Order: sequence, then C-alpha cells, then structure tokens
Amino acid sequence: MTSPHEFLREDAYIAPLVERHGVLELDPADDMFERLVVSILRQQVSMASAAATRERLFDAVEVTPEGILAADPETLRDAGLSRQKTGYVRNVAEAFRDGYSREYFAEMSDEAVVDDLTDIKGVGEWTANMQLLFSLGRPDVFPVGDLGVRKGMGNLLDREMSRAEMVAKAERWAPYRSYATLYLWRAEEDIAESVTEVVEE
Repeated sequence: MTSPHEFLREDAYIAPLVERHGVLELDPADDMFERLVVSILRQQVSMASAAATRERLFDAVEVTPEGILAADPETLRDAGLSRQKTGYVRNVAEAFRDGYSREYFAEMSDEAVVDDLTDIKGVGEWTANMQLLFSLGRPDVFPVGDLGVRKGMGNLLDREMSRAEMVAKAERWAPYRSYATLYLWRAEEDIAESVTEVVEE
C-alpha cells in the first residue's frame, strides 16, 4: 500500500513541500482530554498567548476531568482563561467524566466524532477537527476553516480560494488529506512555527 508521503510526492502541488520538509507524521497525543483543553486555549488567541496560559494552567491544576471540575473557577481564570473559556473547559471535563475518551471515539466515523464533540458547548468544528488530527490520528481530515490551511493553499496555488473551491481542490489528496494539511501549514514560515507547537504537543 502506498504511504501518505509517497502518494503526496506524486502530486504536482504538494510534491515540493514534501521534498522540502520530508516525512511528516500526525503523532496523536496520548491524552485526548488534555489535547482538547489545549485546543480550547488556542481558540482566537496567538500561539504565544495560548502557550503561556497552558503553562500556567498545567502548573495550577491537575488537567484531568476530575481535576478541572474540582478546581475553583477563580483558579482557572487566574491561570489566564477567560470566563467563557473557563466554562468551556469545564463543559469538556463533564463530558469526559461522563464517558468520552479516545477509546469511546475510536470506532466512530470522522463525521460522528465531530457531531459528538460539537455537542459540547465551546467545541466548534475547528476544535473537533483538531481532535481528529491530533488525538485520533485520522488520515483524511481537511480542516477547511483553519486559517493556516487557507493561507497555505493560497500560497501553494497563488490565489485566494473560497472554502468550496478549497474542498474541491483537496479531493486530489484523498485519502491522505490530513497529511496534506500538515504540509499546507508549512507553506509559509510563520505558519510552520505555529504548527510545530501543535504537532509536537
């Protein structure tokens, strides 16, 4: 069976990025709950700000469903979470305390995982897609709503594209659109620096 990298190396658009960056892997996180909390911290803030909040949060509390729920909300806010994100993280903790886990999602389709995760208030489609990529290691995810992916495709194709055009163009990379996404994030240096943090979590 052709590997993702051999497959993408044959594609006229992605091949130069494969040559430049070599083999990129998804490398799923060991702890899906932790990874989901980190994704929430990264919503609508810079990577530097999210990293600082992550460090303070992990120093302040045990980042498990039980640890988050036992913590005083003021402790979470002192770590840098907004009132809104404090609520979101607690919502995720309740869902995982009540049965969600990587094993729970393991046999579900990508669509079913997104449906279940987005039932949690504070988890949108982007955050759910990050879990498909970086918690479950699904090979064929294309997070069209991600700013880095949009910038990467614009750089690769030298023009701005609508989301519908991006989805249509990305069909050429199926069934390895997750791996294509890793390369798209590296199409510009400023994106690559951010994604290194994401992948190495």
